Amino acid sequence: MSTLVIGGTGTTGSLLADLLPDARVGTRKPVLPGHVRFDWDVPATFEGALEEVDRVYLIPPIGVVDPVPVVESLLARARLVRRVVLLSSSAVPESATGMGALPALVRTLPEWTVLRPSWFMQNFTGDHPLAAGVRAGEIVTATGDGRVGFVDAADIAAVAARALTDPLPHNTDHVITGPEALSYADAAAIITDVTGKPVRHRSVSTAEMTERIAEGLPRDFAALLAGLDEDIRGGAEDRVTTTVQDVTGRPAGSFRDFVRRTSSAL
Repeated sequence: MSTLVIGGTGTTGSLLADLLPDARVGTRKPVLPGHVRFDWDVPATFEGALEEVDRVYLIPPIGVVDPVPVVESLLARARLVRRVVLLSSSAVPESATGMGALPALVRTLPEWTVLRPSWFMQNFTGDHPLAAGVRAGEIVTATGDGRVGFVDAADIAAVAARALTDPLPHNTDHVITGPEALSYADAAAIITDVTGKPVRHRSVSTAEMTERIAEGLPRDFAALLAGLDEDIRGGAEDRVTTTVQDVTGRPAGSFRDFVRRTSSAL
């Protein structure tokens, strides 16, 4: 039997795949050994990806306000799967529908873990809109002075690997953060200090943030994301947990260390 890593070429999935070299990597465009075609928009790919799989790292479809129907369709085909590790978010509360309904869905399996990471440090690099702001010297959010326990995706992958492979199932929710809570102004100051490149934070209204995000995403999803910024402004993400240390036996990486490691990309 094997593990299927959905989104296995993405931010956390690729790091997890490196930790589980025998895992099956689910991706829209399989090009390497161990890759298998998996596409949330093409349910016909589900059964082939799930063949001889008993564990799944489940990243829900991106940009879908209510992913429950398609995730239910996947789990209905997952006849041999006993353990699912769901990548959720600390910013998504439990609900009867939408993203918040997925934790209850995976808890119906015999073995499960719900990962609830805070916001990724990797959002400051690569193709993320936040990274474009860093490169331009100005980070724009609707978070005000709200603080976030930014977490390195490598730490999320390390927790996921343990949740998938530990002999005993975790059967719990893991809220995953970095070692300190920072405002976006704090993060901008650290980037400036480490790289020598001036970066500042500008806070805007939730309505303005919705308009900015809607330039590249469906409006209802843009409003959802802007609302998460508003929650940060209200203190919803101002927390630090010891989950990485508790689960992996090593401390979570700091934002300053992350910036040092990725300074060329910033």
